[in-house]
Amino acid sequence: MDDDLREQVEREAEKHALLNAVKYESDADVGAVMGPLMGENPDFRPHGDEIPGVVGGVVARVNDLSTEEKRERLETLAPEELEEIEAEDEGDEHDLPDLPNAEAYDEVRMRAAPNPNGPWHIGHARMPAVIGSYKERYDGSFIVRFDDTDPETKRPDLDAYDAILDDIDYLGFEPDDVIIASDRLETYYEHARNLIDAGGAYTCSCSGETFSDLKNSGEACPHRDKDVETTMEEFEAMIDGEYSAGEMVLRVRTDIEHKNPALRDWVAFRMIDTPHPRDEAAAYRCWPMLDFQSGVDDHLTGVTHIIRGIDLQDSAKRQQFVYDYFDWEYPEVIHWGHVQVDAYDVKLSTSTLKEKIEAGELDGWDDPRAPTLKSLRRRGIRGEAVVEALTALGTSTSNVDLSMSSIYAENRELVDDEAERYFLVRDGERFEVAGGPDAGHPPLHPDHEERGERTIPATDGVVLEAGDVPAEGERVWLKGYACVRREGDDLVATDDGIDVVRSGDVDVVHWAPAEDVVDVRMRSPDGDVTGVAEPDFADTAVDDVVQFERIGFARVDEHGAEESVVYWTHP
Repeated sequence: MDDDLREQVEREAEKHALLNAVKYESDADVGAVMGPLMGENPDFRPHGDEIPGVVGGVVARVNDLSTEEKRERLETLAPEELEEIEAEDEGDEHDLPDLPNAEAYDEVRMRAAPNPNGPWHIGHARMPAVIGSYKERYDGSFIVRFDDTDPETKRPDLDAYDAILDDIDYLGFEPDDVIIASDRLETYYEHARNLIDAGGAYTCSCSGETFSDLKNSGEACPHRDKDVETTMEEFEAMIDGEYSAGEMVLRVRTDIEHKNPALRDWVAFRMIDTPHPRDEAAAYRCWPMLDFQSGVDDHLTGVTHIIRGIDLQDSAKRQQFVYDYFDWEYPEVIHWGHVQVDAYDVKLSTSTLKEKIEAGELDGWDDPRAPTLKSLRRRGIRGEAVVEALTALGTSTSNVDLSMSSIYAENRELVDDEAERYFLVRDGERFEVAGGPDAGHPPLHPDHEERGERTIPATDGVVLEAGDVPAEGERVWLKGYACVRREGDDLVATDDGIDVVRSGDVDVVHWAPAEDVVDVRMRSPDGDVTGVAEPDFADTAVDDVVQFERIGFARVDEHGAEESVVYWTHP
């Protein structure tokens, strides 16, 4: 790296370090600076091994400034970015819009209606995050209804019911009611009978292909004019399991000439030969379609506001026919677009994740490479951070992108103050140290001197990461130890003071002792990384979130006889 490029890197790094420090009202973090720095400056990428050392020195200088000095310096370097931060600070306290007509209801009641076919991925979390937030705003009710009335194509997973409730608990919410649709078949049957009596439904034995042709041409099927008695008898035979799959369905009588063919005489009940996996529901063969089941349940549980995907607009229109027959008032509906999540190679699909787990491509639902809530939890990301990032997306009808960096930023605010600092050296290169103290004593946390210091021995030599090794005759500052110059295979302590770091002449690097280290395996979305940590790291407890300086935060998963395992949290 030549002098001109180094100066450019330092200038850009200072801006991003100041932005990071001012935005989060804390010390700047090297990991948080590296992402936007490299993203905005592709010319830096060929020098990726050298840049972290330069950034470390810049971050150290920025962190030595007072809060007011940081803000003043940022106003000089990037006044527009500072103005954006200040505007965000003064913004509306709610990211979510007000619910429509909320004042018209005695109580706002909303529901999440998961299909229990597996634990939740990150996209699933948007619904409970938003509903839970609205519940708190309006002092309303949060209903969880397991829509498990398809025991064949969307077959429920018996472990998923509790797993989903655990995921909701992780997000910080407690449902007011939990309902399982497969417990309510008799309720749906009773409403179907009432619908038949009202002339709103008929039994149909047309094949799917035959009815589709009739429907698309706007022609009624020959069963549409059956009398109520015949329809009721055949429906009771469906309930009694006298038909096999595909032989008979119950249709809602709508408008066979409706301009939208999807709304023409839609199926309310069908036969399924595959038994439900829950013992309580295994004997049933006549199952409601989701639009009928969901519509009935929303009314009976007093749901006032429904949030659903923009692609499900026809559901409300189908259900409205049933509501009209029963003279019910339909809830308020909010449609939103889909959410996409970056930073993962795995599709946001429960079935895809299940396939990869069964094939051994993922270790489980909490594998760090899986975009699941269980994975985020094991990595040490708090549910509150996920909720904040998801509610910030609002409820737009457009598809939205969730950047994992937004979750990371929210979580960093939550864990930074309590996370003790340690050094982790990956692929270390060993050097003897001459002329320096016996040990380094960096603080456990730079903002909390009262927590004390770590002790990192240097008498048996030190190890540095390959990108931090100075060239012959060059200096680096071993953080918490001293400034050293490379002389052959040795590092020789100099009498330089911290001013050489503040002036930008010497980079600050992390290090570990050459002996008596803690072997660490760090599991991350990009795969496992191994290294050695300083001896004091052995004193951490399982579930502690620590910061490996210049690498990022990590959650301690276990301390084993051979190695300690941590899960990478974020930069």
